[in-house]
Amino acid sequence: MAHKQDKIREYKYILPDNKDVSLFGALRGGSVCRAEIRVPKSYNAQSAAIRIHSDGYEGNVRHLSYPLDRMDDKDGDDVFSVILDTDELCRELADCGYGLFYYEYVVSVGEYELHLGGECPTELADAWKHGERQLMVYSSAASSSERMKEGIIYHIFVDRFKTSGSCPVKPGEILDPDWDHGIPQYGEYPGAEVKNNVFFGGDLWGIAEELPYIASLGASTIYLSPVFDAASNHKYDTADYLTVDSMFGGDDALRNLCAEARKYGISVMLDGVFNHTGSDSLYFNKEGKYDTVGAYQSKKSPYYDWYCFKEYPDKYDSWWGVQILPRVNSSNDSYIDFICDEVIEKWMDAGVSHWRLDVADELSDKFLSSLEKKVHSISPDAQIIGEVWEDASDKVSYGARRHYLSSGQLSSVMNYPLRNSVIAYINFGDVLSLRYATETLYRRYPKHVSDSLMNFLGTHDTERAITVFGDDGYFDLTNDELSVRRMTHAEKAAAAKKLIEAYAIICALPGVPCVFYGDEAGLEGYRDPFCRMPFPWNSVDAEISKAYRELGMIRKNEKLLRDAYFRIVELSHERFVFERTAVDGSESLTAVINNTDADMTYTFEGVKRDVHGESHDGSVTLSPRGWVYLKD
Repeated sequence: MAHKQDKIREYKYILPDNKDVSLFGALRGGSVCRAEIRVPKSYNAQSAAIRIHSDGYEGNVRHLSYPLDRMDDKDGDDVFSVILDTDELCRELADCGYGLFYYEYVVSVGEYELHLGGECPTELADAWKHGERQLMVYSSAASSSERMKEGIIYHIFVDRFKTSGSCPVKPGEILDPDWDHGIPQYGEYPGAEVKNNVFFGGDLWGIAEELPYIASLGASTIYLSPVFDAASNHKYDTADYLTVDSMFGGDDALRNLCAEARKYGISVMLDGVFNHTGSDSLYFNKEGKYDTVGAYQSKKSPYYDWYCFKEYPDKYDSWWGVQILPRVNSSNDSYIDFICDEVIEKWMDAGVSHWRLDVADELSDKFLSSLEKKVHSISPDAQIIGEVWEDASDKVSYGARRHYLSSGQLSSVMNYPLRNSVIAYINFGDVLSLRYATETLYRRYPKHVSDSLMNFLGTHDTERAITVFGDDGYFDLTNDELSVRRMTHAEKAAAAKKLIEAYAIICALPGVPCVFYGDEAGLEGYRDPFCRMPFPWNSVDAEISKAYRELGMIRKNEKLLRDAYFRIVELSHERFVFERTAVDGSESLTAVINNTDADMTYTFEGVKRDVHGESHDGSVTLSPRGWVYLKD
């Protein structure tokens, strides 16, 4: 009888070169893979088979079954092997060149059959308990951006980063001159209507002035919140896709920022808000401000078919019922042509390199495919990063399975699962969540997707990271209370150590670290809009800033952190140890994270040096919440 510790494992090799891809459950279309399972002798296995079926979420499930051939023993294990041709799988199960499939191994042991699945990289588990294994076959044309992976992403909410003082306030807008102590405009309760017409004056010229500072953080990409003309300070209510808002400096300011950033090796990524426009826009024109004939004004408007009216003109689809954000029919050919042939082309010609897609779940497959084709026809290196809050490999939205990653519609996604799991691990010692958000998702995603994940600790839609690490009593407070709530000095000092620990984790994991402006300065903030305070130029936390600069430059200079393989060495409540190994196996880096408030000693064999060049013979001691990256 087999013992519990006698694990059955799966290994995969791409033919004809026998490249080991055992850590991954996503295969490039057109590839041929040899899958093998190694069964300890204690099981006395007689035979094995693999059973694969189509996703079936939106139709009939189709099945394939292959027997495994018995091979020569390896390290005392019985070995069974099968050749999987991805073209055959797609032809038989998906009717296209990519697809999402699920499979299990069935191993005959005496009178019993073991059904094996689970989502560990190589270790197989009881499929009845842990489910089948996921296999994605993805488009053969998919790839990642080498430029984006070279450093971190710096995420800027434009109105709150830096003002040049050169952009006049538009009629109807209000300027709050108290940059250091002003409070963002807020509603009585979350979701209450707010004009969002109070600005602090940040602009694109101001960002350009601070490019040396941004570069010092190790940035290779600046991700801007929406910049197109709109009434609000957040600009998610687009009024004109072909014009940069004058309060942000206009078209010239964006062109200048792209050109100047390029001198520092930094690319610019825009926030593409294509699921909805503003009601006060050229296209809808509910307020009659523009000289165009908007969809709200006439059914003969060239923009009428862009929107979905229930009862014309006052009842129409909008984003989450917010009437100032009428939803666009993203399958409409006229709208797709406008975005692709005019908007994308104009701004990429102006120097924009990448796009982040707001609420990607609500955009149609037709729109995403057209956008991807257009963007990559202009620049094959461009990345399209989708706002997806869950596992993007098997995402379902509006009753449909999405093919973001398998079809190549998205280059990668925002990594909310990692953000949530890192916070849960540091605050509560949740190892299962962290294992899923790393080991499991890296197995499910194509490697190029994992390498380009936007790994962050906070965004304009979440509480500030330092606040989450330092204040656990804000959940039921009103907006009035949150607007003035701040941590004590002691609470913030403790939270700062957790914040640096968290950043040390995401800097060493697959994906691109993303810093929301001000996190590196210790900026506090609760839910929207309090996470959008102006950058604290006069009160930067020196300890946090130093750590962020150090980690950002390590991330930029260490090539192993860009595309190496990932493997968990140890994950417990007390510490997280993982390895990044070069694809060719020539070198590796071990990240050691102390998840306690006490000193911790990590032991190893031989002598290792850290990334600063200091040697450690057999052990290294980490301070509370400390970290170290070791190399052989």
